[in-house]
Amino acid sequence: MTVLELRSAGFSYGRQRVLDDVSISVGAGETVGLVGESGAGKSTILRLLLGLAAPQPGEALFDGALLERRDRALMRRFRASVQPVFQDPYSSLDPRQRIDRIVGEPLRSLRLARGADADRRIAEALGAVGLPADTARRYPHEFSGGQRQRIAIARAVVSRPRVLLADEPVSALDVTTRVQVLALLDELRREHGLALVMVSHDLAAVASACDRTVVLQGGRVVEEGPTRALLDAPRTAYAQALVGAVPRLPR
Repeated sequence: MTVLELRSAGFSYGRQRVLDDVSISVGAGETVGLVGESGAGKSTILRLLLGLAAPQPGEALFDGALLERRDRALMRRFRASVQPVFQDPYSSLDPRQRIDRIVGEPLRSLRLARGADADRRIAEALGAVGLPADTARRYPHEFSGGQRQRIAIARAVVSRPRVLLADEPVSALDVTTRVQVLALLDELRREHGLALVMVSHDLAAVASACDRTVVLQGGRVVEEGPTRALLDAPRTAYAQALVGAVPRLPR
C-alpha cells in the first residue's frame, strides 16, 4: 500500500527550477534512498513529502488523499504519521531544553498525550533507541553525536509514525557510529513496520539501509530500481559516474 506519493512534482526557488516532473511513491514498510549530487533536488523532495511546501505544479498525497492544509483532520494524521530525522544532531536539538521536553514535543504539539501518558511514551521512545531512562532529565550537551542522533530519532518515533524522512542522518557521525545508527533505523523499521526515505551522499549507507534507490540529476529522476541491482549495474551514465566515484580500498 502506498503511504506517501509525489505526482509530476515541480518546485522553484524564485526563478531557479529545482524539481521538474518528479514522481516518487513510498510503500508501507519500504525503504527508499534518494541519491545525487548537491543541488539535485533531494532535500527539496523531503520538504514536499513533509508537507513543508507544496509542489509547483503537481500533487503530494498521503494514503491516497491530496495533502490540503485546509483539511485539518487529514493534516493532523499526516503530521503524526510522517516524521523527520535531520542531518546534524548538534543543531537539531535545542540546547536549552531537557531531553524529555525535546522528545515530547510532537506529543504536545499534536496533542497526542500529556501527563503520565506522555512521560511513559517518552521513556518508551528513549528505550527503543537504546538510551537509559535517566536520559530524559539531562541536556543535549551531555551526549555524544551518536547519542544525540538517537535522541533525535526518539523524538521522531514518539508519535508512533508510519514513515521517517531522514536527511543525511549519518553524515555528521564517525564511521563506527554511522553503522550503529543505520542498524538502529533498520531495527526500528523491522519492529514497527516503518517506511524510511533517506537522502544520502553515502552510497554504502544507501546500500545498507534501502530496498529501492532513486537517482536524481538536475531536479529529475534519471534512474530508479532495487538498490543492489542499481548499484551493481547502473544503466545511465550519471548513475555509473556516482557509483564509480565511490572510493575503494586496494585489494
